[in-house]
Amino acid sequence: MAACVLCRRVPRLRYLRGLRKDFAQAQHVNSKAEDETSEQEGKRGALRDEESSLQGGYRLHYNPSSYHHTVWNCANTRSQTDNDEEEQCLSTLASSLWQQSNRYSVSCSRHLSSSKNTLLDLAFNKGPDPKMPLPSLYHRKPISPDVKVDTRAFLKCRSEYASISFDLNQRPLSIEWERALQLLQKVTVLKGSMKPSDVSQFLAELSLLHPDKMSLVRSDQRFIMLLRYSVENLRLFTQPQLLEVLQSFVWLDIPSAHTVLGLYEAELSCRANKMSLHQLLLAADLWRCIGRQVPQFLQHLYKSVHLYLGQMEVPELIQLLYIMGESRRCPKDLIHPVVQLLMRHLQQLHPEEVGTVCLALFKSQASISEGAVTGIVDKAHSFVGEMSDFAMVNVLKYLRFSYLYHWSWMEAMTLEVPRRAHRMGVKGLMHVALACSALHYRNDNILMAIAERIPSLVPHCRSKDSCKLLWSFGTLGFLPVQSPSFYPSLTEALRQRKAEFQRYPEHLLTGLLGLVFVSQFQQDLIALALSPDFVNLALKSKQLELKKDLFTLDGTVALELPEWTGPRLSCELREETEEMLWKFAQSDTCRKPEVQEAESALQELLGSEQFVCTRMILPHTRSIDLEVHVDSTGQPIPVNPAPHMATISSENNSSKFPSNHSWGRINTGVTITDELLAQLTNTKNTTNPVTPSPAVTTSPHRVEPDDDVRLFDTGLNLTSAIAEILTKPSSLSVDPQDSKGTVKLAIQVAHRNHYCYHSRQLLGLHALKRRQLKLAGYKVVELSYQEWFPMLRRSKAEKLAYLHCKIYNSL
Repeated sequence: MAACVLCRRVPRLRYLRGLRKDFAQAQHVNSKAEDETSEQEGKRGALRDEESSLQGGYRLHYNPSSYHHTVWNCANTRSQTDNDEEEQCLSTLASSLWQQSNRYSVSCSRHLSSSKNTLLDLAFNKGPDPKMPLPSLYHRKPISPDVKVDTRAFLKCRSEYASISFDLNQRPLSIEWERALQLLQKVTVLKGSMKPSDVSQFLAELSLLHPDKMSLVRSDQRFIMLLRYSVENLRLFTQPQLLEVLQSFVWLDIPSAHTVLGLYEAELSCRANKMSLHQLLLAADLWRCIGRQVPQFLQHLYKSVHLYLGQMEVPELIQLLYIMGESRRCPKDLIHPVVQLLMRHLQQLHPEEVGTVCLALFKSQASISEGAVTGIVDKAHSFVGEMSDFAMVNVLKYLRFSYLYHWSWMEAMTLEVPRRAHRMGVKGLMHVALACSALHYRNDNILMAIAERIPSLVPHCRSKDSCKLLWSFGTLGFLPVQSPSFYPSLTEALRQRKAEFQRYPEHLLTGLLGLVFVSQFQQDLIALALSPDFVNLALKSKQLELKKDLFTLDGTVALELPEWTGPRLSCELREETEEMLWKFAQSDTCRKPEVQEAESALQELLGSEQFVCTRMILPHTRSIDLEVHVDSTGQPIPVNPAPHMATISSENNSSKFPSNHSWGRINTGVTITDELLAQLTNTKNTTNPVTPSPAVTTSPHRVEPDDDVRLFDTGLNLTSAIAEILTKPSSLSVDPQDSKGTVKLAIQVAHRNHYCYHSRQLLGLHALKRRQLKLAGYKVVELSYQEWFPMLRRSKAEKLAYLHCKIYNSL
């Protein structure tokens, strides 16, 4: 018993001792979260302004729209929150604001006769002069809501959710202000003689007051006394009473950072092993509605869930997944049994429940098997027409996270997105575009529907939305001429919300790269991105590595804006980033079999290692090329690599060359037989049959590099001229009209993930590189994945013949 009492007392004492310092800090530090829509920001801002003077309470002034909001603030959002995953609370914000906290003293407004109550009083004391606001990182313009989204629509699917969740749409009938005054007067009369049942009853009745009057109650001295009495009776509450008090806090709109809530979390955590599964899920949902992160309680919840897995039905399972998603955490030891249970009940799910499952797995970053993802999306596809826009977008989010291309689902999107786009909000459309770009899926019906809708929604765009739309469309090669108003409207939105980049520098870089992919150069925004102050801000980001984005933008300016007089990156930063990229390429790309085989074959074809240089010709494009130089007579000449980009050591190459090899001429000693010509042209079967060209793959598959070379094969169009070259040793012939000295070839080993799915359309960065290589004076020779990957299984003679043909055609 003593241990139990200690378990209850220690957390409360720990919180009470820290009330003085923690309270000021708690007002600012938000946890991993997403942006809320501006309607809620304005609402909360007005609420806090109205509460600027808490009589006998605390008073802390700041601009709520200047800070990152927590996703757990469901009570105030009323299902308006998009809950995006990318934006997290930056630790630098917390530390900078904490350093400022000493400026805001917390003074005791009154003294209780009992010394034991003095610590409790600190939770409700007055704050500083209201004229002294907290510093803000930037002043974000409010964004009006575009489309209302019910993020908890799944709760309407089954009546069983009523016992494990809190319905924010069913606000009880309001009481009159006079009744509230009577209740507050009773608090004064009863004082210390209040019982736990009295406290819970008073809070429950006061929570029935109309929202417009709620701030008057919260600022009343007697209400603050009632909160203090609730803390004094905390361990005496029964489980139902404790949950009833939390429900009251939801309707009373108690600030999520209120220190008293920490005491309630500690108490619930101690009681978790005595609570039923329904009580645990309801408590977790109440915390979510209050808007407070409760990692301590959730840890106890997840431990308890293991005991109830055999009893869980669909409502409990979906609610648990929802809580996991909103808390942004899924314990590794829990995800496997939960997914097994999900697969067992999958066919019983309703459309909105499937959307909730996808969003929960996406937010919690839960990686599950490809088969499980496919099963979930198959189920979604079976009733895609019945899904809400929100649920449909959630499925796309999880496909994006899983990098799984589901052909049937994406084909359905070509019909669903154009049909729905006119009624969808900017955040939903942004996630559709982002999913398409991540899955390399370009469909003009989808892109045009989004592009035509976006200009009218620009006033509702956050900088995040604008920049990710620009990135997605630029990556998929959507040209400005296809929708003349699309790119200008979004770039203007960036200018209007320029101040937001002080906090999220990655967004500006994302948007600008998307623009330069399609040759759109907004020089004022580029000048901002390359300015010393912005560069320093970006480099301080501990969450993201932005050097590569800055380097790509800077290199693009150097090549494509020769008249540029604006700021550039320092030489030191460019060299540092280039070295970092090259080291990665050496350890990754340069060691891939298809690259090593191409390098080795070219060296043998040209006669020496010195005629082939594997390097990053344009380092800012982040990929390597095999560089070959040919003089005006068609003879290969040595390539001198940069000192820090020396070709991989010959010990990594499969071919060695004798010292007496005849350098300076192409090694064309390839014996051309009828069988070889047939293999190259696919005209007849041989002992090594050619793999047929694939049809469109309809089964789901991962969109990621695949080292298996079984998929592709195609023949060469071998003309009589090429056949003559192959059968007769000679140097490469250069057209006299093009002979202006050295011809520089950039030989690229292309992968299928360099292109849009089942298309010859290069993705953004690769299209930019191809364009800039030509500007730098190179002729590009592409070893396409359809041709080169199957060639890896062919004989050396076939590889040399193929490379000779590719180089000859390029000249």
